[in-house]
Amino acid sequence: MSTAATILEGYRQDAQGRLVPESMIAPIDRTRDELVIEMLGKAIAIRQVLTDFKTQAMRDADAFVMLSAEQYGVNLGGRKGNITLYSFDGRYKVQIAVSENVQFDERLQAAKALIDECINVWAQSSRDEIKVLVQDAFQTDKEGKISTGRVLGLRRLNIDDAKWQSAMKAIGESVQIVGSKEYIRFYQRQGNTDKYEAISLDIASL
Repeated sequence: MSTAATILEGYRQDAQGRLVPESMIAPIDRTRDELVIEMLGKAIAIRQVLTDFKTQAMRDADAFVMLSAEQYGVNLGGRKGNITLYSFDGRYKVQIAVSENVQFDERLQAAKALIDECINVWAQSSRDEIKVLVQDAFQTDKEGKISTGRVLGLRRLNIDDAKWQSAMKAIGESVQIVGSKEYIRFYQRQGNTDKYEAISLDIASL
């Protein structure tokens, strides 16, 4: 495939990597190309502005939280966690949330085996709804991943069974935090109500 460095003067490279003489390119195709390149250039510039704004907003929020903590002689270090900041009149609020990426290690397989044993024992009982919940919890998505929310939701079931409790313990101990991501969101209060509307910075939702 040709690269920009090897494109001869008077030619353009098409989407398949072929060199096409500019004289053979229809005017409407040239105009379309110019339009797309112009819009993408502006979009990339705006994305950089938003990236810089997010970085600065995070820094400003962290600095304020540390300033506030210093009023009580507390020195906060590391990640600040989930916080909400309100304007004095309550009209605006800024939320910073930390979302953790949770994965399970090999102990989840042990938990699944223990749960299967419980299901087999209960097979003749009236606990079919539990079997459905378990099967749903351990289903994988298109990428082969198990829903952490559904699996952890099993721990909320109040089942007084030693083997089940061992399975729930194994689930808890199999949880691994493999990363986290910070989000910052902005809200404006709707009139005199107590409801807030998100100020969207996603161009697709505007």
